[in-house]
Amino acid sequence: MSALSSRPLALRFVLHGSRLIEASAGTGKTFTISALYLRLVLGHGGDAGFERELLPPEILVVTFTDAATRELRDRIRARLVEAALVFRGEVGGDELLVQLRADFDPEQWPACARRLDIAAQWMDEAAVSTIHGWCQRMLREHAFDSGSLFTQTLQTDHGELLALVVRDYWRQQCYPLAGETLDWVISHWKTPDTLLGELRPLLQEAGEASGPLSALLDAQLQARAHAWIELKAPWLNWADELESMLMAAVTAKQVDGRKLQARYISAWCDKLRDWAGGDETTLDIGTGFIRLTPDGLSEAWKAGEPPAHPALEAMVTLPVQIDTLSTPLEAARRHAAAWVSRRFDEEKRRRAEMGFDDMLSRLDDALQGENGDRLAEVIRGQFPVALIDEFQDTDPLQYRIFDRIYRLAENHGSSGLFLIGDPKQAIYAFRGADIHTYLGARQATRGRHDSLDTNFRSATAW
Repeated sequence: MSALSSRPLALRFVLHGSRLIEASAGTGKTFTISALYLRLVLGHGGDAGFERELLPPEILVVTFTDAATRELRDRIRARLVEAALVFRGEVGGDELLVQLRADFDPEQWPACARRLDIAAQWMDEAAVSTIHGWCQRMLREHAFDSGSLFTQTLQTDHGELLALVVRDYWRQQCYPLAGETLDWVISHWKTPDTLLGELRPLLQEAGEASGPLSALLDAQLQARAHAWIELKAPWLNWADELESMLMAAVTAKQVDGRKLQARYISAWCDKLRDWAGGDETTLDIGTGFIRLTPDGLSEAWKAGEPPAHPALEAMVTLPVQIDTLSTPLEAARRHAAAWVSRRFDEEKRRRAEMGFDDMLSRLDDALQGENGDRLAEVIRGQFPVALIDEFQDTDPLQYRIFDRIYRLAENHGSSGLFLIGDPKQAIYAFRGADIHTYLGARQATRGRHDSLDTNFRSATAW
């Protein structure tokens, strides 16, 4: 084993470009992050190091909770203080700190200790933050480049404002309705509160609301009425033909009497005729949905080949067609979601308020906008190196922000973006974290992967 490969990853890790560290539970992830921080402060690593020494305000460290942020900040501060003592020779230090000191000439040790002391004193100004807190800071500090207001209030609960916007939608879009469109709204949405519950899952992906709801509902309801007519049209005759054909088979004892009886056939066909000839949209023929299909009839047939009929083929897809036509109109929900989402955002901007999700979306919008290249360059200059802890819990929007700033696939030597995570520990799928995001980052950093494999929490069996 070479001398370099025998050294811990924390001391040989390349401190520029974009890289991914896969760190399973108990493998010393926080220990490694702290060591990388020391190296960045000291300018350690030669060709593997960053191009210059950095101070805490220049090293961005992102994690996902306030508690994790406080713990990481305290651990890094303590490590800086400990390392300074080791470089002065006042304490022995662990193996990593001893190796780190040995990489510098002894005459450099006092200067290294001073730099570590300064960095420890600067930790109150360190850029160790949650993703939301950092985005809020970027919007505030770069208001001109991001197009945001200098002063914005973080509002952690926008529930009342959102309910107000939905009521505005109800007044403007639903009050003018009449006839069939009004009946549909009352039947399906009932009240603004019910509508709000339907819209919540759609607000983050809402598109544009074009035209009034009345025009959309008129067109959609007419199209659906026509679809119902076409779907029901053949079934009056088909029900008669099925009943005649199957009753004859029962009389001739061509079928298994345990699976197909005259009373079943009569009940199924009566319900089919009532449904096809009336306004009813629901159809309940129980096991008839199975028995009146080619496969279902084959199971019940005893003598010869079972007959073929277009109704038997159509019955295979009939339940799905009925369910599709019976569900609330998706286009109407999307219209409401788009209108509410736009107005909700307008109201928050007018009030100079932001929610947690707004911090990310507004910074992303700014980075994707016409001034995005300059904003990305300014942020990259402010934080030449970024370490993203718990990267497996990053959602696509968060990843797009960091990729826009640091351009992972391009692997620039003048900056560093280091992603630390373990896909086996992903816990935030409920708020948008996506394994495909992780895999995309893995692809963008292909050939630049490292791993922490030794589990320091596991005890050796005696």
